Amino acid sequence: MRTLFSLPSFLPALAVTLFTLTSSTALQGQQGYQPSPENLEARAWFQEARFGLFVHWGVYSILGDGEWVMNNQNISKSEYEKLPQFFNPIAFDPNEWVAMVKRAGMKYITITSRHHDGFSMFDSKITDYDIVDASPYGKDILKQLAAACHREGIKLFFYYSLLDWNRDDYYPRGRTGTGITGRGTGEWEEYIAFMKAQLTELLTNYGPIGGIWFDGDWDQKEWDGKHFGKLKVNWHYDELYSLIHKLQPQALVGNNHHLAVIEGEDFQMFEKDLPGKNTTGWGTPSDQIGSVPLEVCETINGSWGFNLQDRRHKSKKELVQYLVKAAGYGSNLLLNVGPMPNGKIQEEHVQSLHEMGDWLKDYGKTIYATQRGPIDPNDRFVTTQKGKTVYLHLIDEKAIYLHLDPVPVAIKSIRHFKTGKPLDYKKNDLGITIDLSKVDKDPITTVIQIDLL
Repeated sequence: MRTLFSLPSFLPALAVTLFTLTSSTALQGQQGYQPSPENLEARAWFQEARFGLFVHWGVYSILGDGEWVMNNQNISKSEYEKLPQFFNPIAFDPNEWVAMVKRAGMKYITITSRHHDGFSMFDSKITDYDIVDASPYGKDILKQLAAACHREGIKLFFYYSLLDWNRDDYYPRGRTGTGITGRGTGEWEEYIAFMKAQLTELLTNYGPIGGIWFDGDWDQKEWDGKHFGKLKVNWHYDELYSLIHKLQPQALVGNNHHLAVIEGEDFQMFEKDLPGKNTTGWGTPSDQIGSVPLEVCETINGSWGFNLQDRRHKSKKELVQYLVKAAGYGSNLLLNVGPMPNGKIQEEHVQSLHEMGDWLKDYGKTIYATQRGPIDPNDRFVTTQKGKTVYLHLIDEKAIYLHLDPVPVAIKSIRHFKTGKPLDYKKNDLGITIDLSKVDKDPITTVIQIDLL
């Protein structure tokens, strides 16, 4: 598949100067960035939203082996470029997707506009390696989804991969895709200009968007098995972030680089880990968590992209508890589904999202528009807070007595959230002990409401 680089005539304001590649040991962001009033308002909305849908979808879904299949199976460029000819998702219904999202209690969608395989899921004039030019479907997925989201008040974010296994100008090569044959060499500066041109399309052709979700920065970092090291390239984040904030000041910028936020980033994400945790080996250290809104992304099963043989579908209990834990850490949960090649979302995933929506109808008050509670989260419980009300989500269903170390707030009353019945508790210099011996525990989470003076 031929990739084009001629810039379209509708991008006269796009800076296309070629930049000299410089080595760097640290990320350089948008120097002197000051968020606009629209951006600050969007941050406040985002922090209260608490729940969104992540969508990993592309031509890789045809192979049913996840979004990294090109890398994992070392599929050559020429072989992989045949896939778009078979991509015809005639069952895709954006209105159905948005209705599912609303029923689940989600407030936004983040969808892959372009993943590491380099295939664009939108009508790009910068390349013909996209869904409109290269597939029999011939329609812009993002355009349809954006229209449905705008009608229903759901915000739409675009995931955008920084790394690319298809383009020759993604050079020097990163740490991934080394076994993919047919990759040539090119000029890094041209790749930067390509990304700026595509980002301009995403920010000018789809109406107001929620933001841009970058991924792949880590591909150009040295890795010793435990830590990311020196960055081999200059990503020109100053230009990328400035471009986004200029075209849509309210758009939030996030980057999945697993480090502290840099200037120009408006939220911080954590991949398959709660903030400060490191169960994956690439978690963001707790001392690098910023003051911007936080977001945890996790899969509904074990895969991001459609995987035909993935049998690791999470239970209602696991999913709801992860949402609760994320909120207890002051974070949103961005829960991922990988649609099938025909555009449908697997029925078991839809059912799980419905179940989460049903739970939120009863307990959404304890999640939406809350902040991290006054008691640090732990394996037994987490707390969220809204004004003078603290919601304690008890995860340990075997607890008979719950001891809380002295908390820096004065307590007015403690009661069962669902029934409203007061709970017995004792307070002394060592803290507070709540009697749970007569409380019927919920197998997912028992919510206790603590009203403050």
